[in-house]
Amino acid sequence: MLISSRRNPLVNRIKSLHEAVGRRATDSILLEGTHLFQEIVRLGLVPNEIVATPQWIQTNNNLIINLPKNNLLKLVTIEVLRAISTTKQPDGVIAILPKGQLPLGPIIPNFLLVLDHLQDPGNLGTLMRTALAAGVDYVWLLEGADPWQPKVLRASAGATLALPLKRFLEKKLLLQNLQILKGMQRVATRVNKHEVTPFIQPYWQLNWCKPTILFLGNEGSGLDPGLEAVCTDAVTIPHTSLVESLNVGVAAAPLLLERIRQKLTCGD
Repeated sequence: MLISSRRNPLVNRIKSLHEAVGRRATDSILLEGTHLFQEIVRLGLVPNEIVATPQWIQTNNNLIINLPKNNLLKLVTIEVLRAISTTKQPDGVIAILPKGQLPLGPIIPNFLLVLDHLQDPGNLGTLMRTALAAGVDYVWLLEGADPWQPKVLRASAGATLALPLKRFLEKKLLLQNLQILKGMQRVATRVNKHEVTPFIQPYWQLNWCKPTILFLGNEGSGLDPGLEAVCTDAVTIPHTSLVESLNVGVAAAPLLLERIRQKLTCGD
């Protein structure tokens, strides 16, 4: 049956997933667009609901042919899809994925990324994609933007679906969890400094082949002093004085990928 009315209960139910409170209530996330749907299929995830136009189904039947069809697929007009989408020009499909299918992180990670109050969804999504490319095996987030909101999911190009994530709403809880991760170097990021000390060094001088926790701070205020206090090392990205600091999404790339570069020579 083709759903053509914007008054259909489906519309308000799915629109509730635009907000964090709706995602928490249903323990589900909203995935929009063909690319994210392809990521679902590639990762072997199974949505509990697919909302698509007949035109999209006709073009992309290969993506759903192996998925269970019972009560899973809802056909809608493009007008209804626009009403439930967060984008102005949806490309034909939306999927609802239970969060319980998302990956769990290791008890003792080898490369942990801690993000402190990152607010911008675009920065967070871009950073998630870089983290996945760099082999990060767990991401902890202290408050900040919801990593499962549609803007972050789109900016990450699906990386958020493959990265184990843990979100903390209190710094105290994050610090308690850090206590079990003994023997890992804890690396703070600092705004570019001219002075170099044994504690503060250019990022390429750090031995990234060791088990590492990398801390990245808020776009405006940087890393929380309480988190910086537990770090064993600090690194900078040297740059000209024409800018005060780099965007956190930009700064994350050389830091995270330096580990890959060093691992090519340190044998892991």
